[in-house]
Amino acid sequence: MRRVLSLFNVLCAALLAVAVLASQAVQRVPPTPEPPALQLAERSVLSVKVYFTDPQVQRVLPETRTIQVTQRNPAAVAQASLAVWAAGPAQSGHLGAVPRGTAAPKVYLRGTHYFVDLPAAYGNLRYGTSGERMLLCTITRTLLETRGQDVTFVLNGQPVETLGHMDLREPFTRQDCADQ
Repeated sequence: MRRVLSLFNVLCAALLAVAVLASQAVQRVPPTPEPPALQLAERSVLSVKVYFTDPQVQRVLPETRTIQVTQRNPAAVAQASLAVWAAGPAQSGHLGAVPRGTAAPKVYLRGTHYFVDLPAAYGNLRYGTSGERMLLCTITRTLLETRGQDVTFVLNGQPVETLGHMDLREPFTRQDCADQ
């Protein structure tokens, strides 16, 4: 007589049961995952002082403007401030330092030092000495209004000696633009 419950038969039956369970598990439809809840970054509204020039290009004139930032870190506030600066003044009697529609410079911050990357178009503005000085001083005064020690300018990502007439080899400080 043959044994029905031989070791071979028991192992085969176990393998058959595992194969049936595995086949059912593979054919089962997975549950639908829940979509992630997207959270849009909240925008903070801040008041900043942005500097423009008078129509005679002799003095810098402050203008308080409202900006919206998603992060309240100094680099984000500085970049938003220069975006408002590039858009031009809201008050009559104030003159923007660059033509409307000109791209805002990129701002980088390392410790207390700002680095401003002026777009290549700024090198083609053909301003005189006073116009270039106002361009650089309105940016410097805008950035150093609340914090920072100095502003170093580069043109199109490259260090340059001048922006036409103005020397850019040394950083600009508050004192460099105080008499404006």
